[in-house]
Amino acid sequence: MTLTELRYLVALADQRHFGRAAEFCNVSQPTLSTQIRKLEDYLGIALFERGNRSVVPTPVGERVIAEARHVLNGASRLRDIAGAARSVLAGPLSLGIIPTLSPYLLPWLLSPLRAAFPALELNLVEDQTAVLLRALSDYELDAALLALPVDAPDIEQQPLFDETFYLACPADHPLAHRDRVRMTEIETASLMLLSEGHCLRDQAIALCSQPLIDPGFRTASLTTLRHLVAAGYGCTLLPALAGAAETDARITLVPLAENNARRRIGLVWRRGSPRRTDFDALAALIRKQAPAPVTVVPAN
Repeated sequence: MTLTELRYLVALADQRHFGRAAEFCNVSQPTLSTQIRKLEDYLGIALFERGNRSVVPTPVGERVIAEARHVLNGASRLRDIAGAARSVLAGPLSLGIIPTLSPYLLPWLLSPLRAAFPALELNLVEDQTAVLLRALSDYELDAALLALPVDAPDIEQQPLFDETFYLACPADHPLAHRDRVRMTEIETASLMLLSEGHCLRDQAIALCSQPLIDPGFRTASLTTLRHLVAAGYGCTLLPALAGAAETDARITLVPLAENNARRRIGLVWRRGSPRRTDFDALAALIRKQAPAPVTVVPAN
């Protein structure tokens, strides 16, 4: 029995589908299926009931899967302890990052990070906040870059910088030539937001002082929203880094007048992690390299 087999076991239990589990583990479906069969033969029991459309753990399989999660968490903890004894930011580091931040933060972060810590083996995972927090809790990630605050009792968080929000509107929009605009002046019927599950959507809704009328678009990408704005379908809110990357002449960015029209980005990790020195070093580098559109939050 190996840790790899246990990882395949947990992935199949989570995905309930051999193909999806294999894709999640970055292996072929026959490889994953063979390893699951090998584990069942070793234990002498059936771990899953296989159907035409889904795979369901057997009652004893549920117990084995629960124990496998404990074993994998313990193995991850051992790696954390060993990693903390090595040089700062050396060896593997799995870092989560939300999709509304990664395309705009990574271009100015990755090169300085590699130059400062050449022994770092960075593994990046881009996903929504809830998914990243769950991965942190399951020891699949070491840390994550998220919008704060994070409501999770077992998570420590360190603020890094603030991003102001801008109204992105078509260049011929009535508000396009204003020096500043209030959220009350924006027709919410034309305000396009990301689909549910994205923290940026929740933050935008919180800024609206009037009921939000969703124009009907469903997208998980700020890039798609920008294309819709450029084509004249409506307006959206962009955080500072995304706004700084905007070069389309058909789009005008207008600052918002509200003092709370911003989001705070921070680094989060499991409480009690032995890699605090690594996280402090990463946070210090991000603050040092932060570009002009953001306002750095000094370290405590």
